[in-house]
Amino acid sequence: MHKIVPLILVGLFLTPLVGAEVLENGDRKQQMTAPTITVFNVRDYGATGNGTTMDTEALQKAIDAAAQAGGGVVRFPPGRYLSGSLDLKSHITLNIEKNAVLLGSTRKQDYRRLDMTGRHNFHALLLAYRQEEIAITGGGTIDGQGTALAADTERLAKEGVIPDAREAQRPTIIHFRECTQVTVRNLTIRNSACWVQEYRNCDRLTIENITVNSIAARNNDGIDIDGCSNVVVRHCDIDSEDDGICLKSVENPCKDVLVEKCRVRSSCNAIKFGTASEKGFINITIRDMEVYDTYLSGIALEIVDGGKMENVNISRVKITGTHNALFIRLGHRNITGAVGTLHGVLLSDITAEIPDLPWPKHMTKFPPSHAYRHPKLITASITGLPSHPVQDVTIRNFTLIYGGIGDRPNLKYPGIDRLDQVPECRDAYPESKMFGTLPAWGFYCRHAEGITFDNVTLRLQGKDYRPALVCDDVKNLLLNGFQIRSVTGGEPLIVLKDVNGAIIRDSRPSFGVREFIHQIGETQNVQKQ
Repeated sequence: MHKIVPLILVGLFLTPLVGAEVLENGDRKQQMTAPTITVFNVRDYGATGNGTTMDTEALQKAIDAAAQAGGGVVRFPPGRYLSGSLDLKSHITLNIEKNAVLLGSTRKQDYRRLDMTGRHNFHALLLAYRQEEIAITGGGTIDGQGTALAADTERLAKEGVIPDAREAQRPTIIHFRECTQVTVRNLTIRNSACWVQEYRNCDRLTIENITVNSIAARNNDGIDIDGCSNVVVRHCDIDSEDDGICLKSVENPCKDVLVEKCRVRSSCNAIKFGTASEKGFINITIRDMEVYDTYLSGIALEIVDGGKMENVNISRVKITGTHNALFIRLGHRNITGAVGTLHGVLLSDITAEIPDLPWPKHMTKFPPSHAYRHPKLITASITGLPSHPVQDVTIRNFTLIYGGIGDRPNLKYPGIDRLDQVPECRDAYPESKMFGTLPAWGFYCRHAEGITFDNVTLRLQGKDYRPALVCDDVKNLLLNGFQIRSVTGGEPLIVLKDVNGAIIRDSRPSFGVREFIHQIGETQNVQKQ
Protein backbone atom coordinates (compact mmCIF):
# COMPACT_ATOMS: atom_id res chain seq x y z
CA MET A 1 0.00 0.00 0.00
CA HIS A 2 2.99 2.34 0.26
CA LYS A 3 6.44 2.90 -1.18
CA ILE A 4 9.90 3.72 0.16
CA VAL A 5 11.53 6.61 -1.73
CA PRO A 6 14.61 8.82 -1.24
CA LEU A 7 14.00 11.77 1.04
CA ILE A 8 15.31 14.21 -1.55
CA LEU A 9 12.11 13.80 -3.55
CA VAL A 10 9.76 15.09 -0.89
CA GLY A 11 11.66 15.51 2.34
CA LEU A 12 11.19 18.25 4.85
CA PHE A 13 12.06 17.09 8.32
CA LEU A 14 14.35 14.06 8.49
CA THR A 15 18.06 14.64 8.96
CA PRO A 16 20.30 13.21 6.22
CA LEU A 17 22.45 10.28 7.24
CA VAL A 18 26.22 10.51 6.99
CA GLY A 19 28.09 7.76 5.24
CA ALA A 20 31.79 7.34 4.42
CA GLU A 21 33.84 6.53 1.33
CA VAL A 22 37.32 4.94 1.62
CA LEU A 23 39.85 6.75 -0.54
CA GLU A 24 42.88 5.13 -2.25
CA ASN A 25 45.21 6.43 0.47
CA GLY A 26 43.09 4.83 3.16
CA ASP A 27 41.49 8.03 4.42
CA ARG A 28 37.75 8.13 4.86
CA LYS A 29 35.78 10.79 2.99
CA GLN A 30 32.50 11.80 4.60
CA GLN A 31 29.50 12.09 2.29
CA MET A 32 25.81 12.72 2.62
CA THR A 33 23.47 9.84 1.93
CA ALA A 34 19.82 10.63 1.38
CA PRO A 35 17.66 8.63 3.77
CA THR A 36 14.41 7.10 2.69
CA ILE A 37 10.89 7.80 3.88
CA THR A 38 7.59 6.13 3.30
CA VAL A 39 5.16 7.48 0.72
CA PHE A 40 1.46 6.74 0.99
CA ASN A 41 -0.38 7.23 -2.30
CA VAL A 42 -3.99 8.22 -1.64
CA ARG A 43 -5.05 6.21 -4.71
CA ASP A 44 -3.87 3.07 -2.95
CA TYR A 45 -6.38 3.78 -0.18
CA GLY A 46 -9.35 4.16 -2.50
CA ALA A 47 -9.29 7.81 -3.52
CA THR A 48 -10.80 8.30 -6.98
CA GLY A 49 -9.60 11.82 -7.74
CA ASN A 50 -12.50 12.33 -10.14
CA GLY A 51 -13.79 15.52 -8.48
CA THR A 52 -17.31 14.21 -7.84
CA THR A 53 -16.90 11.18 -5.57
CA MET A 54 -16.34 12.00 -1.91
CA ASP A 55 -12.80 10.87 -1.13
CA THR A 56 -12.77 11.94 2.53
CA GLU A 57 -12.59 8.41 3.97
CA ALA A 58 -9.84 7.28 1.60
CA LEU A 59 -7.74 10.39 2.20
CA GLN A 60 -8.03 10.04 5.96
CA LYS A 61 -7.07 6.35 5.73
CA ALA A 62 -3.85 7.32 3.96
CA ILE A 63 -3.08 9.94 6.61
CA ASP A 64 -3.82 7.48 9.43
CA ALA A 65 -1.64 4.81 7.83
CA ALA A 66 1.25 7.28 7.63
CA ALA A 67 0.72 8.20 11.28
CA GLN A 68 0.73 4.56 12.36
CA ALA A 69 4.02 4.10 10.50
CA GLY A 70 5.57 6.94 12.47
CA GLY A 71 5.24 9.50 9.69
CA GLY A 72 5.74 9.88 5.99
CA VAL A 73 4.44 11.57 2.89
CA VAL A 74 0.82 11.33 1.83
CA ARG A 75 0.92 11.72 -1.93
CA PHE A 76 -1.85 13.30 -4.00
CA PRO A 77 -1.06 12.48 -7.64
CA PRO A 78 -2.76 14.53 -10.38
CA GLY A 79 -6.52 14.50 -9.99
CA ARG A 80 -9.36 16.31 -8.19
CA TYR A 81 -9.95 14.96 -4.69
CA LEU A 82 -13.29 15.99 -3.19
CA SER A 83 -13.27 15.94 0.59
CA GLY A 84 -14.72 17.12 3.86
CA SER A 85 -12.65 17.67 7.02
CA LEU A 86 -9.32 15.86 7.32
CA ASP A 87 -7.13 15.53 10.42
CA LEU A 88 -3.43 16.05 9.73
CA LYS A 89 -1.12 14.24 12.17
CA SER A 90 2.46 14.51 13.39
CA HIS A 91 5.44 13.83 11.12
CA ILE A 92 3.29 13.86 8.00
CA THR A 93 3.59 15.85 4.80
CA LEU A 94 0.64 16.24 2.46
CA ASN A 95 2.30 16.36 -0.94
CA ILE A 96 -0.31 17.77 -3.32
CA GLU A 97 1.41 17.47 -6.65
CA LYS A 98 1.19 19.81 -9.59
CA ASN A 99 -2.13 19.25 -11.40
CA ALA A 100 -3.60 17.77 -8.22
CA VAL A 101 -6.43 19.63 -6.51
CA LEU A 102 -7.81 19.01 -3.02
CA LEU A 103 -11.41 20.17 -3.34
CA GLY A 104 -13.44 21.17 -0.33
CA SER A 105 -16.96 19.83 -0.23
CA THR A 106 -19.73 22.34 -0.89
CA ARG A 107 -21.86 20.79 1.89
CA LYS A 108 -21.50 22.28 5.35
CA GLN A 109 -22.36 18.90 6.94
CA ASP A 110 -19.08 17.45 5.67
CA TYR A 111 -16.98 19.65 7.98
CA ARG A 112 -15.94 19.34 11.61
CA ARG A 113 -14.29 21.45 14.26
CA LEU A 114 -11.33 20.43 16.36
CA ASP A 115 -12.20 18.31 19.38
CA MET A 116 -11.68 21.16 21.81
CA THR A 117 -13.30 24.32 23.11
CA GLY A 118 -12.11 27.83 22.55
CA ARG A 119 -12.62 31.03 20.63
CA HIS A 120 -12.51 30.81 16.85
CA ASN A 121 -12.62 27.00 16.77
CA PHE A 122 -13.45 26.91 13.10
CA HIS A 123 -14.87 24.17 10.97
CA ALA A 124 -12.15 23.51 8.39
CA LEU A 125 -11.04 21.33 5.52
CA LEU A 126 -7.61 20.63 7.08
CA LEU A 127 -7.43 20.40 10.87
CA ALA A 128 -4.51 19.88 13.25
CA TYR A 129 -4.32 20.25 17.04
CA ARG A 130 -1.14 19.82 19.06
CA GLN A 131 0.68 18.03 16.24
CA GLU A 132 4.35 18.43 15.33
CA GLU A 133 6.38 18.38 12.14
CA ILE A 134 3.48 18.73 9.75
CA ALA A 135 3.59 20.12 6.25
CA ILE A 136 1.55 20.78 3.14
CA THR A 137 3.49 21.18 -0.09
CA GLY A 138 3.88 19.85 -3.61
CA GLY A 139 2.97 22.55 -6.15
CA GLY A 140 -0.74 21.70 -6.34
CA THR A 141 -3.94 23.48 -5.34
CA ILE A 142 -6.38 23.49 -2.45
CA ASP A 143 -9.76 24.86 -3.52
CA GLY A 144 -12.37 25.42 -0.81
CA GLN A 145 -15.23 26.02 -3.29
CA GLY A 146 -16.19 28.77 -0.88
CA THR A 147 -19.00 30.49 -2.75
CA ALA A 148 -21.13 27.35 -2.86
CA LEU A 149 -20.11 26.31 0.65
CA ALA A 150 -20.99 29.70 2.11
CA ALA A 151 -24.34 29.57 0.33
CA ASP A 152 -25.05 26.15 1.84
CA THR A 153 -24.13 27.47 5.29
CA GLU A 154 -26.47 30.43 4.88
CA ARG A 155 -29.25 28.07 3.75
CA LEU A 156 -28.85 26.00 6.92
CA ALA A 157 -28.94 29.15 9.03
CA LYS A 158 -32.16 30.32 7.39
CA GLU A 159 -33.70 26.89 8.00
CA GLY A 160 -32.71 27.05 11.66
CA VAL A 161 -30.40 24.02 11.47
CA ILE A 162 -27.43 26.12 12.67
CA PRO A 163 -27.59 29.34 14.70
CA ASP A 164 -26.15 31.65 12.05
CA ALA A 165 -23.80 31.86 9.08
CA ARG A 166 -21.11 33.96 10.68
CA GLU A 167 -17.38 33.15 10.85
CA ALA A 168 -17.71 30.35 13.41
CA GLN A 169 -19.98 28.39 11.08
CA ARG A 170 -18.47 28.92 7.62
CA PRO A 171 -15.49 26.56 7.18
CA THR A 172 -11.95 27.74 6.59
CA ILE A 173 -9.46 25.79 4.49
CA ILE A 174 -6.62 25.38 7.04
CA HIS A 175 -7.06 25.54 10.82
CA PHE A 176 -4.00 24.53 12.89
CA ARG A 177 -3.75 25.14 16.65
CA GLU A 178 -0.91 24.65 19.11
CA CYS A 179 1.22 22.84 16.55
CA THR A 180 5.02 22.84 16.36
CA GLN A 181 7.19 23.02 13.24
CA VAL A 182 4.56 23.67 10.61
CA THR A 183 5.43 24.19 6.94
CA VAL A 184 3.11 25.30 4.14
CA ARG A 185 5.02 25.68 0.90
CA ASN A 186 4.61 25.79 -2.89
CA LEU A 187 0.82 25.74 -3.10
CA THR A 188 -2.13 27.64 -4.48
CA ILE A 189 -4.92 28.07 -1.93
CA ARG A 190 -8.16 29.57 -3.13
CA ASN A 191 -11.88 30.13 -2.66
CA SER A 192 -12.57 29.79 1.04
CA ALA A 193 -16.00 30.17 2.63
CA CYS A 194 -14.42 32.17 5.48
CA TRP A 195 -10.81 32.88 6.51
CA VAL A 196 -8.50 31.04 4.15
CA GLN A 197 -6.06 29.77 6.76
CA GLU A 198 -5.59 30.28 10.48
CA TYR A 199 -2.60 29.27 12.59
CA ARG A 200 -3.15 29.77 16.31
CA ASN A 201 -0.59 29.41 19.11
CA CYS A 202 1.82 27.56 16.81
CA ASP A 203 5.62 27.61 17.14
CA ARG A 204 8.11 27.47 14.27
CA LEU A 205 5.70 28.21 11.46
CA THR A 206 6.96 28.65 7.88
CA ILE A 207 4.76 29.75 4.98
CA GLU A 208 6.62 30.09 1.69
CA ASN A 209 5.88 30.45 -2.01
CA ILE A 210 2.12 30.17 -1.75
CA THR A 211 -0.50 31.90 -3.86
CA VAL A 212 -3.76 32.82 -2.17
CA ASN A 213 -6.69 33.89 -4.30
CA SER A 214 -9.92 34.10 -2.36
CA ILE A 215 -12.70 36.55 -3.06
CA ALA A 216 -15.33 33.80 -2.89
CA ALA A 217 -17.22 34.91 0.24
CA ARG A 218 -17.16 37.31 3.18
CA ASN A 219 -14.23 37.39 5.62
CA ASN A 220 -11.73 35.81 3.23
CA ASP A 221 -8.58 36.81 5.15
CA GLY A 222 -5.53 35.63 3.22
CA ILE A 223 -3.31 34.48 6.12
CA ASP A 224 -4.22 34.74 9.83
CA ILE A 225 -1.43 34.20 12.36
CA ASP A 226 -2.73 34.29 15.93
CA GLY A 227 -0.45 34.06 18.97
CA CYS A 228 2.31 32.28 17.06
CA SER A 229 6.06 32.53 17.61
CA ASN A 230 9.12 32.02 15.42
CA VAL A 231 7.24 32.63 12.19
CA VAL A 232 8.52 33.15 8.64
CA VAL A 233 6.22 34.19 5.80
CA ARG A 234 7.97 34.86 2.51
CA HIS A 235 7.47 34.95 -1.26
CA CYS A 236 3.67 34.80 -1.02
CA ASP A 237 1.16 36.34 -3.42
CA ILE A 238 -2.11 37.22 -1.68
CA ASP A 239 -5.38 38.37 -3.28
CA SER A 240 -8.03 38.39 -0.57
CA GLU A 241 -11.56 39.65 -0.03
CA ASP A 242 -10.73 40.57 3.57
CA ASP A 243 -7.42 41.39 5.30
CA GLY A 244 -4.38 40.11 3.43
CA ILE A 245 -1.76 39.16 6.03
CA CYS A 246 -3.26 39.52 9.49
CA LEU A 247 -1.58 39.04 12.87
CA LYS A 248 -3.76 38.43 15.94
CA SER A 249 -3.08 37.67 19.60
CA VAL A 250 -6.03 36.27 21.50
CA GLU A 251 -4.31 33.91 23.99
CA ASN A 252 -0.59 34.53 23.39
CA PRO A 253 1.43 37.40 21.97
CA CYS A 254 2.44 37.12 18.35
CA LYS A 255 6.23 37.38 18.54
CA ASP A 256 9.44 36.87 16.59
CA VAL A 257 7.75 37.11 13.20
CA LEU A 258 9.37 37.81 9.82
CA VAL A 259 7.22 38.62 6.78
CA GLU A 260 9.14 39.43 3.63
CA LYS A 261 8.99 39.62 -0.15
CA CYS A 262 5.23 39.21 -0.43
CA ARG A 263 2.71 40.80 -2.78
CA VAL A 264 -0.69 41.65 -1.29
CA ARG A 265 -4.03 42.93 -2.58
CA SER A 266 -6.95 43.21 -0.18
CA SER A 267 -10.51 44.45 -0.14
CA CYS A 268 -9.84 45.59 3.45
CA ASN A 269 -6.30 45.97 4.84
CA ALA A 270 -3.20 44.51 3.26
CA ILE A 271 -0.88 44.22 6.30
CA LYS A 272 -2.75 44.28 9.59
CA PHE A 273 -2.03 43.69 13.29
CA GLY A 274 -5.32 43.17 15.17
CA THR A 275 -8.16 43.50 15.71
CA ALA A 276 -7.82 40.61 18.17
CA SER A 277 -5.01 42.14 20.24
CA GLU A 278 -5.47 40.90 23.81
CA LYS A 279 -1.80 39.90 24.19
CA GLY A 280 -0.08 41.95 21.52
CA PHE A 281 2.76 41.89 19.01
CA ILE A 282 6.46 41.76 19.90
CA ASN A 283 9.55 41.65 17.67
CA ILE A 284 7.87 41.82 14.28
CA THR A 285 9.79 42.49 11.05
CA ILE A 286 8.05 43.13 7.74
CA ARG A 287 10.13 44.07 4.71
CA ASP A 288 10.34 44.11 0.91
CA MET A 289 6.59 44.11 0.36
CA GLU A 290 4.30 45.20 -2.46
CA VAL A 291 0.75 46.33 -1.68
CA TYR A 292 -1.71 47.26 -4.42
CA ASP A 293 -5.44 47.90 -5.06
CA THR A 294 -6.31 47.72 -1.38
CA TYR A 295 -9.61 49.16 -0.21
CA LEU A 296 -8.69 50.45 3.25
CA SER A 297 -5.12 50.55 4.64
CA GLY A 298 -1.86 49.40 3.20
CA ILE A 299 -0.51 49.05 6.76
CA ALA A 300 -2.76 48.92 9.84
CA LEU A 301 -1.25 48.52 13.32
CA GLU A 302 -3.84 48.20 16.07
CA ILE A 303 -3.90 47.60 19.82
CA VAL A 304 -7.50 47.87 21.01
CA ASP A 305 -7.97 44.89 23.36
CA GLY A 306 -5.41 45.51 26.10
CA GLY A 307 -2.26 43.98 24.62
CA LYS A 308 1.09 45.60 23.89
CA MET A 309 2.90 46.34 20.67
CA GLU A 310 6.66 46.82 20.76
CA ASN A 311 9.71 46.48 18.54
CA VAL A 312 7.92 46.52 15.19
CA ASN A 313 10.06 47.26 12.14
CA ILE A 314 8.41 47.66 8.73
CA SER A 315 10.64 48.63 5.81
CA ARG A 316 10.89 48.74 2.03
CA VAL A 317 7.20 48.68 1.19
CA LYS A 318 5.66 49.91 -2.06
CA ILE A 319 1.97 50.82 -1.78
CA THR A 320 -0.09 51.73 -4.86
CA GLY A 321 -3.78 52.12 -5.59
CA THR A 322 -4.77 52.11 -1.92
CA HIS A 323 -7.21 54.38 -0.09
CA ASN A 324 -5.00 54.82 3.00
CA ALA A 325 -1.30 54.38 3.53
CA LEU A 326 -0.99 53.96 7.29
CA PHE A 327 -3.27 53.49 10.29
CA ILE A 328 -1.77 53.24 13.79
CA ARG A 329 -4.36 52.97 16.54
CA LEU A 330 -4.35 52.50 20.30
CA GLY A 331 -7.96 52.06 21.41
CA HIS A 332 -9.91 50.39 24.18
CA ARG A 333 -12.71 48.09 23.04
CA ASN A 334 -12.44 45.99 26.20
CA ILE A 335 -13.67 48.66 28.56
CA THR A 336 -13.45 46.37 31.63
CA GLY A 337 -9.70 45.80 31.32
CA ALA A 338 -6.58 47.91 31.14
CA VAL A 339 -5.69 50.00 28.12
CA GLY A 340 -2.89 48.44 26.09
CA THR A 341 0.38 50.03 25.02
CA LEU A 342 1.80 50.78 21.60
CA HIS A 343 5.42 51.88 21.34
CA GLY A 344 8.64 51.18 19.51
CA VAL A 345 7.49 51.21 15.86
CA LEU A 346 9.80 52.04 12.95
CA LEU A 347 8.46 52.45 9.42
CA SER A 348 11.12 53.18 6.82
CA ASP A 349 11.74 53.33 3.08
CA ILE A 350 8.07 53.32 2.14
CA THR A 351 6.34 54.86 -0.87
CA ALA A 352 2.56 55.17 -0.92
CA GLU A 353 0.43 56.40 -3.80
CA ILE A 354 -3.15 57.17 -2.80
CA PRO A 355 -4.80 58.25 -6.07
CA ASP A 356 -8.36 59.54 -6.32
CA LEU A 357 -9.42 56.86 -8.79
CA PRO A 358 -12.56 54.74 -9.16
CA TRP A 359 -12.47 51.42 -7.36
CA PRO A 360 -11.23 48.65 -9.70
CA LYS A 361 -14.09 46.85 -11.43
CA HIS A 362 -12.88 43.41 -10.43
CA MET A 363 -13.63 44.32 -6.82
CA THR A 364 -17.40 44.17 -7.45
CA LYS A 365 -17.46 40.35 -7.27
CA PHE A 366 -18.11 40.29 -3.54
CA PRO A 367 -21.46 39.42 -1.95
CA PRO A 368 -23.65 42.53 -1.64
CA SER A 369 -23.28 42.66 2.16
CA HIS A 370 -19.54 43.18 1.76
CA ALA A 371 -19.38 45.23 -1.43
CA TYR A 372 -18.14 48.63 -0.31
CA ARG A 373 -18.75 51.85 -2.13
CA HIS A 374 -15.78 53.87 -3.27
CA PRO A 375 -14.88 56.10 -0.30
CA LYS A 376 -13.20 59.43 -0.18
CA LEU A 377 -9.50 59.05 0.34
CA ILE A 378 -8.47 58.33 3.92
CA THR A 379 -5.82 60.27 5.83
CA ALA A 380 -2.88 58.41 7.36
CA SER A 381 -3.24 58.59 11.13
CA ILE A 382 -1.46 57.86 14.41
CA THR A 383 -3.94 58.03 17.28
CA GLY A 384 -4.04 57.03 20.92
CA LEU A 385 -6.37 57.96 23.75
CA PRO A 386 -6.28 60.79 26.30
CA SER A 387 -3.65 59.86 28.92
CA HIS A 388 -2.77 56.75 26.88
CA PRO A 389 -0.59 57.98 24.02
CA VAL A 390 0.96 56.05 21.18
CA GLN A 391 4.68 56.26 21.93
CA ASP A 392 7.99 56.14 20.12
CA VAL A 393 6.95 55.90 16.46
CA THR A 394 9.46 56.81 13.76
CA ILE A 395 8.55 57.30 10.12
CA ARG A 396 11.71 57.53 8.03
CA ASN A 397 12.30 57.86 4.29
CA PHE A 398 8.58 57.90 3.60
CA THR A 399 7.01 59.37 0.45
CA LEU A 400 3.25 59.88 0.33
CA ILE A 401 1.49 60.92 -2.88
CA TYR A 402 -2.12 61.80 -2.10
CA GLY A 403 -4.90 62.33 -4.62
CA GLY A 404 -6.76 65.03 -2.71
CA ILE A 405 -10.49 65.34 -2.00
CA GLY A 406 -11.02 68.67 -3.73
CA ASP A 407 -12.20 72.05 -2.54
CA ARG A 408 -13.85 72.59 0.84
CA PRO A 409 -17.23 70.81 0.69
CA ASN A 410 -20.48 72.25 1.97
CA LEU A 411 -20.47 70.23 5.18
CA LYS A 412 -19.45 70.54 8.79
CA TYR A 413 -15.98 69.16 8.82
CA PRO A 414 -13.69 69.55 11.86
CA GLY A 415 -11.48 72.34 10.60
CA ILE A 416 -8.44 73.63 12.43
CA ASP A 417 -10.67 75.84 14.59
CA ARG A 418 -12.75 72.84 15.69
CA LEU A 419 -10.24 70.02 16.15
CA ASP A 420 -11.95 68.99 19.37
CA GLN A 421 -14.86 67.77 17.24
CA VAL A 422 -12.86 64.90 15.76
CA PRO A 423 -14.48 61.90 17.49
CA GLU A 424 -12.40 59.82 19.89
CA CYS A 425 -14.09 56.51 18.92
CA ARG A 426 -12.55 55.07 22.09
CA ASP A 427 -14.31 51.70 22.04
CA ALA A 428 -15.13 51.46 18.32
CA TYR A 429 -14.00 48.74 15.96
CA PRO A 430 -10.68 50.07 14.63
CA GLU A 431 -10.61 50.98 10.97
CA SER A 432 -8.87 53.81 9.15
CA LYS A 433 -12.19 55.38 8.11
CA MET A 434 -13.54 55.38 11.70
CA PHE A 435 -13.03 59.12 12.30
CA GLY A 436 -14.67 60.28 9.08
CA THR A 437 -13.01 63.09 7.17
CA LEU A 438 -9.96 64.11 9.16
CA PRO A 439 -8.64 67.71 9.25
CA ALA A 440 -5.38 66.89 7.42
CA TRP A 441 -4.64 65.23 4.09
CA GLY A 442 -1.17 63.87 4.81
CA PHE A 443 -0.92 62.78 8.47
CA TYR A 444 -3.15 63.26 11.51
CA CYS A 445 -1.56 62.60 14.92
CA ARG A 446 -3.43 62.77 18.23
CA HIS A 447 -2.62 61.59 21.76
CA ALA A 448 0.95 60.62 20.89
CA GLU A 449 4.44 61.01 22.32
CA GLY A 450 7.86 60.69 20.76
CA ILE A 451 6.75 60.90 17.12
CA THR A 452 9.52 61.36 14.54
CA PHE A 453 9.10 62.20 10.87
CA ASP A 454 12.56 61.84 9.32
CA ASN A 455 13.03 62.57 5.62
CA VAL A 456 9.31 62.45 4.87
CA THR A 457 7.88 63.92 1.66
CA LEU A 458 4.19 64.67 1.19
CA ARG A 459 2.96 65.46 -2.31
CA LEU A 460 -0.59 66.44 -3.20
CA GLN A 461 -1.61 65.17 -6.62
CA GLY A 462 -4.86 67.11 -6.91
CA LYS A 463 -6.68 69.66 -4.75
CA ASP A 464 -7.28 69.54 -1.02
CA TYR A 465 -8.45 72.27 1.32
CA ARG A 466 -6.87 70.81 4.48
CA PRO A 467 -3.42 71.19 6.04
CA ALA A 468 -0.86 68.51 5.23
CA LEU A 469 -0.13 67.66 8.89
CA VAL A 470 -2.16 68.13 12.06
CA CYS A 471 -0.78 67.20 15.47
CA ASP A 472 -3.13 67.41 18.45
CA ASP A 473 -2.02 66.59 22.01
CA VAL A 474 1.44 65.44 20.99
CA LYS A 475 4.62 65.53 23.07
CA ASN A 476 8.18 65.47 21.76
CA LEU A 477 7.56 65.82 18.04
CA LEU A 478 10.48 65.84 15.60
CA LEU A 479 10.17 66.92 11.98
CA ASN A 480 13.53 66.42 10.29
CA GLY A 481 13.65 66.94 6.55
CA PHE A 482 9.84 67.13 6.43
CA GLN A 483 8.98 68.29 2.92
CA ILE A 484 5.53 69.28 1.65
CA ARG A 485 5.65 69.57 -2.12
CA SER A 486 2.18 71.02 -2.71
CA VAL A 487 0.26 74.13 -1.78
CA THR A 488 -2.79 73.54 0.38
CA GLY A 489 -5.79 75.70 -0.44
CA GLY A 490 -5.89 78.53 2.08
CA GLU A 491 -4.96 76.56 5.21
CA PRO A 492 -1.56 76.43 6.94
CA LEU A 493 0.55 73.45 5.91
CA ILE A 494 1.19 72.27 9.47
CA VAL A 495 -1.08 72.76 12.48
CA LEU A 496 0.17 72.15 16.01
CA LYS A 497 -2.48 72.08 18.73
CA ASP A 498 -1.54 71.43 22.36
CA VAL A 499 1.90 70.22 21.25
CA ASN A 500 4.52 70.25 24.00
CA GLY A 501 8.05 70.07 22.65
CA ALA A 502 8.66 70.09 18.91
CA ILE A 503 11.83 70.38 16.84
CA ILE A 504 11.42 71.35 13.19
CA ARG A 505 14.70 70.94 11.36
CA ASP A 506 15.60 71.25 7.68
CA SER A 507 11.90 71.43 6.76
CA ARG A 508 10.64 73.95 4.22
CA PRO A 509 7.29 74.95 2.78
CA SER A 510 6.36 74.96 -0.86
CA PHE A 511 6.31 78.14 -2.87
CA GLY A 512 3.49 80.55 -2.24
CA VAL A 513 2.33 79.17 1.11
CA ARG A 514 0.43 81.68 3.22
CA GLU A 515 1.43 80.05 6.50
CA PHE A 516 3.79 77.14 7.08
CA ILE A 517 3.24 76.34 10.78
CA HIS A 518 0.17 77.39 12.74
CA GLN A 519 0.26 77.01 16.54
CA ILE A 520 -2.93 76.91 18.56
CA GLY A 521 -4.12 75.85 22.00
CA GLU A 522 -1.39 75.29 24.57
CA THR A 523 1.39 74.56 22.10
CA GLN A 524 4.80 75.36 23.58
CA ASN A 525 8.53 74.70 23.27
CA VAL A 526 8.59 74.66 19.45
CA GLN A 527 12.09 75.03 17.99
CA LYS A 528 12.68 75.78 14.32
CA GLN A 529 16.21 74.92 13.23
